[in-house]
Amino acid sequence: MIRLPTMLRRLGAGVLLGSALVLSGCHMGGTKDEVTTQQMAGQFDATIQAYKGGQFLVDGAVLSAIDTGSHFAYLKDQGKLPKTVLLTPSDDSKIRKQHLQYFARMQLDYGFAAYYDDKGTLKKINPIDVKARALEDYHAPVKMNDEQKGKDASSGSYDPQQH
Repeated sequence: MIRLPTMLRRLGAGVLLGSALVLSGCHMGGTKDEVTTQQMAGQFDATIQAYKGGQFLVDGAVLSAIDTGSHFAYLKDQGKLPKTVLLTPSDDSKIRKQHLQYFARMQLDYGFAAYYDDKGTLKKINPIDVKARALEDYHAPVKMNDEQKGKDASSGSYDPQQH
């Protein structure tokens, strides 16, 4: 066995430790490639657009979250469920938190991989981080007619002769 002087041994250990730190620094995300949505758009089995009020544009039709889930249930029954689905913003709406939560729920229910376009960068939807929520039907805001505006249930007296 060869005996090395103490100083040489310490120097060797320092070089080894330094090179390990340099190599670990290369793996810390500095070389991470970001993929743009444009590069990958054709690689998905289905593309759905976000629409106003938590709705989705599916093949040109505006569907509520529950109807979009029904669409995927139908595709599953037909044996045509996509393996990867891309959610993109539409001309009328950007992707909101509500869209991601609904999409995360569909991802859990139907088992496809869901991605979304985040300002040109492709990101995978993680149902735990997004906090998947139950699918809901769309309810449009109720509009009052002109006769009812400015009145409440207690205003005015009841006149039986008027009815």
